[in-house]
Amino acid sequence: MTRPDRDERRQRILAVVDSIPHGRVATYGQVAREAGLGRHARLVGKVLSELPARTALPWHRVVNAAGAISPRAGDSPSLQRRRLAREGVRFTTAGRIEFARFLWRPET
Repeated sequence: MTRPDRDERRQRILAVVDSIPHGRVATYGQVAREAGLGRHARLVGKVLSELPARTALPWHRVVNAAGAISPRAGDSPSLQRRRLAREGVRFTTAGRIEFARFLWRPET
């Protein structure tokens, strides 16, 4: 993959993540699909793992397909959970997010 292609994909992923509303979550796969990248959920995870520690991008709103937090390099899962809780996102006793209530559903 050439550098311009990689940069374009990265920018599309970051734009989708930035559009996830307060109090909602999206899955890695959902972000990939919204960015026009099909089934590249791992690419979304890689891009998010490379973000600087103090980014303003709401990376914490992206969770795995099971509705759980996947560890992000440099940040603890408890940080992501705290950020989501401050936005009103609630977790089940099993540590999962109820998608029926909190999953982002972009306008189609």
